[in-house]
Amino acid sequence: MLIGSHVSMSAPNFVLGAVKEALSYNANAFMLYSGAPQNTRRRAMEELKIEEAHALMQEHHIPLEHMIVHAPYIINLANTVNPSTYELAVSFLREEIKRVNVLQAKYLVLHPGSHVKAGEELGLASIIKGLDEAMQDMGHVEIALETMAGKGSEIGYTFEQLAYIIEHAKYGNHIKVCLDTCHIHDAGYDVSNFDYILDEFDRIIGLDKLACIHLNDSKNINGARKDRHANIGDGEIGFDSLYKIANNVRVKHVVKILETPYIDGNAPYKEEIEKLNK
Repeated sequence: MLIGSHVSMSAPNFVLGAVKEALSYNANAFMLYSGAPQNTRRRAMEELKIEEAHALMQEHHIPLEHMIVHAPYIINLANTVNPSTYELAVSFLREEIKRVNVLQAKYLVLHPGSHVKAGEELGLASIIKGLDEAMQDMGHVEIALETMAGKGSEIGYTFEQLAYIIEHAKYGNHIKVCLDTCHIHDAGYDVSNFDYILDEFDRIIGLDKLACIHLNDSKNINGARKDRHANIGDGEIGFDSLYKIANNVRVKHVVKILETPYIDGNAPYKEEIEKLNK
């Protein structure tokens, strides 16, 4: 199983520290942010101990494509209400793509954005326009649009919306999808029948576009459109369904990332990975 979790990237060891944290969970994959997800402050890439991190990954047989990078939450390409928010989103996404290339990661996970009550049609068009502007120099990086729960004015809570973006974006060949189990459950998909979910994903988007899976339980009932993660087996999805997803042979080659809550201030990832691997 290719599985890991979100890990921190903080001073003084940065990416090297992120790899060490992943190894402490017996993970063979991980996800990080290239800086704080809530703001634009970024350390110079030369400070992040990338070469040492790569060496440790190689020592433990973790390929570079098993390092997933998540774009910051403040990027909102769907915002047509505030031009400055949109312009920041485009310029910041362009810079994040450069940073992911330096990290030599393959996938940059991105929330499609929220239309801020302007309507889904305008939001979708704005996302496509923003991706076209930001993705002009991708290098080896691919964007992985994340499936969303449909909270507020979020876009990307249906497979059809994501397929529309990919189909109409200029660089759609560089766009894939990150499937979040909590989000699609909250959006109304029945993840207890994951093979049906995969069939629908394949029909609408294409399984070749599945870049990674965020494996999370949900505190909400199906279709609640709220987006509140729960620990594996402690939520409405349940352990059996998540175990079957983690071990489904059709996604054996796809990296699974845990984003479940800390328990009493401690990361639960080592224990959750162990349970899912049994």
